Amino acid sequence: MAQIFHRSANSLARFSILAVVFILVAIGGALSELQRSSYVTRQNEVRVQTPPFSHQHHVGGLGIDCRYCHTSVEVTNFAGIPPTKTCMNCHSQIWTNAPMLEPVRASFREGKSLRWQRVHDLPDFVYFDHGIHVAKGVGCNSCHGDVDNMPLMTQSKSLLMEWCLDCHRAPDKYVRPHQVVPERSGMLEAQKDLPPEHRDEGTIERQQAEYALFNARDQVFNVRYQPPSAFNPITVKFERWKGHEGETSTFTDQASLGRALIHEYNIRGPKEITSCNTCHR
Repeated sequence: MAQIFHRSANSLARFSILAVVFILVAIGGALSELQRSSYVTRQNEVRVQTPPFSHQHHVGGLGIDCRYCHTSVEVTNFAGIPPTKTCMNCHSQIWTNAPMLEPVRASFREGKSLRWQRVHDLPDFVYFDHGIHVAKGVGCNSCHGDVDNMPLMTQSKSLLMEWCLDCHRAPDKYVRPHQVVPERSGMLEAQKDLPPEHRDEGTIERQQAEYALFNARDQVFNVRYQPPSAFNPITVKFERWKGHEGETSTFTDQASLGRALIHEYNIRGPKEITSCNTCHR
């Protein structure tokens, strides 16, 4: 019987199998890169708000503490969106006729909340607790980036699971003392110096005093966290580290500081905080 296929068909068959495998691997690699790309994650994409809100102006320029607007960030899973009343604490006194701020004034008059676009939007199946991260010494800019330099808010990190796991696998590289968790601490710190009669929220006297504090630059406490070094030592007083309560130590490198803070904050081991049920509940 005559041979149906030429001998070269064997080579073509082998080559076609290898080509299919190569194409499948290439498609898988391309899809993996696409999943990590800013097109999917929306990383560094500017979200324009109405009205446009500049963190660079309010945080970097005026030195307003993150917690002045995001009041629940230290105690709940949700950082909190400031009510219009928080905006009007200042804007009932300054820029009162600015056209750009008309939506704020309308919201206050009508009692309707402003509609902000969510920038850091995790999937519904992911549980994230702001309070526990702040309590364990994770800085605001570790997740949100240099907010004080953002004229318009962007998502600085990818928010992919692999990005979260990088921190959970080695928390000592990222944790910091509580006093420098917020990158910028301005008005809340300075308000401690307000006379008692000016501390009642909503009074004209308080608003005027707050505005005066905005302009008293020497009273605004601005901090950008720098890891400890020989030129920038960080001193920490331990309160909860068993056997070291009341002790004070100075650190000149992030590794030793991080290991000490893991004991101080009682952070669980990487095996525990990288388990699935930490974020998926």
